[in-house]
Amino acid sequence: MPADAAPALPDGIVVVVKDECATCRTVVPVLAHLADSVPLTVYTQDDPAFPDGVPSLHDDDLAVSWHHHIETVPTVIRVVDGVEADRTVGWHRDEWERITGVAPLGPDLPAMRPGCGSMSVDPDRVAELDVRFGASVLASRRIDVADAEDDIEMMYTRGWTDGFPVVPPTEERVMRMLAGTSRAPSDVVATVPPDLVDVTVEKVAIAAVMAGCLPEYLPWVLTAVETACTDEFNMHGLLATTMPVGPVIVCSGPGTRAIGMNSGGNALGQGNRANSTIGRALQLVVRNVGGGRPGEVDRATHGGPGKVSFCFAENDAESPYGSLAVEHGIEPGVDAITLFAGEGPRCVVDQLSREPESLARSLAAALQALHHPKLVMAFDAILVMGPEHARVFADAGWGRDQIVAGIMAHLSRPGTDLVRGADGIAEGLPEAFADVPALPKFRDGGLMLTYAGGGAGLFSEIIGGWVNGDTGSKPVTRAVTY
Repeated sequence: MPADAAPALPDGIVVVVKDECATCRTVVPVLAHLADSVPLTVYTQDDPAFPDGVPSLHDDDLAVSWHHHIETVPTVIRVVDGVEADRTVGWHRDEWERITGVAPLGPDLPAMRPGCGSMSVDPDRVAELDVRFGASVLASRRIDVADAEDDIEMMYTRGWTDGFPVVPPTEERVMRMLAGTSRAPSDVVATVPPDLVDVTVEKVAIAAVMAGCLPEYLPWVLTAVETACTDEFNMHGLLATTMPVGPVIVCSGPGTRAIGMNSGGNALGQGNRANSTIGRALQLVVRNVGGGRPGEVDRATHGGPGKVSFCFAENDAESPYGSLAVEHGIEPGVDAITLFAGEGPRCVVDQLSREPESLARSLAAALQALHHPKLVMAFDAILVMGPEHARVFADAGWGRDQIVAGIMAHLSRPGTDLVRGADGIAEGLPEAFADVPALPKFRDGGLMLTYAGGGAGLFSEIIGGWVNGDTGSKPVTRAVTY
């Protein structure tokens, strides 16, 4: 049957039912009465023997239900000359009598009862039925896989994976993924470097399927792709650098909790589906659409695990100093992501400081070594503060600005300590900086603060950045587009 050819309904009264619907079982005597009174055709969605004593046709593939938009059972339709003239859903005595022209109907039944959801609108089957019967909205090239061919191995052999197995993006899975956004599949999301290829919502959905995302993650992936493909973030430069850096996605807002993201224990690690797959989907878009593959445009000397996926949620609901997204101009309570060009995290251990001044000095000492102790202002950093460290500052009444200022107060060094050759180290700043009395480790706004992690452990994490500013990458924050 062609995808656009609906099975014709016979003239007379057509009723669609299913056995597992209590209302459908309730109206069986009414159906028996109608069968003796008018031309009646009954379609049953599940049990072909239902309804007992009433002739029925089994809509086993749900073709009738899908093509005729049955959303609730029982549905009663009056058909005249092959065309639907009227319908009602559920059990409403007056409506059934009006549509069928038979009265009285079901005098011993309640006047009305609501129906049940049709099997054709079951969320677990909608995508399957749309693919089977609908005119496809997908424009991507289809690839035939032989019965004897392993689809997982095929995708690895063709270079579509990040080294881990990916989920085969069947049409049904992609259709199901697209249900996660209101955006049209053909909408262009961004132009993806390095090959500068336009990527559509559909193509991002394919990557999200391959990464293992659920449909509710798709808006976050779409926003991450849009953000990564901006001039400010400079994804092309991030790929081309030999430093071990990649996109770090920091998510915030109530939506992070709605989709089950982890902002607590092991937030920067494995084990959470949303955290792991949202970041992975972005990387697969860059790889498969943009052409950013290791050993080609991706020139990282060492790389790092974060280049597979680095995505976590801020615990903005419990943060004593708000969120990074709000600091970057997003309204409180709005779902947002901040994209940062960063390396893998490194741990800061201080289990003894109970005063904010001491802890600020500890954090500054750890930050001083970032990339190199003698390199300053060229690199940004995110400090992911754990709850126990944050509590030290919160108990003392320090807010975000005071914490950053308190740390930065211990991050300035004289130029004589930082120039090339100082301390017998060739690395460093040009000799022209030797006369500068104090140089800060970070530019204004270059030290960013977020809150995440488990409740036990006096630890924080530092995520060091790539070269900042116009020659490198700037952190970019955007509200999530659904």
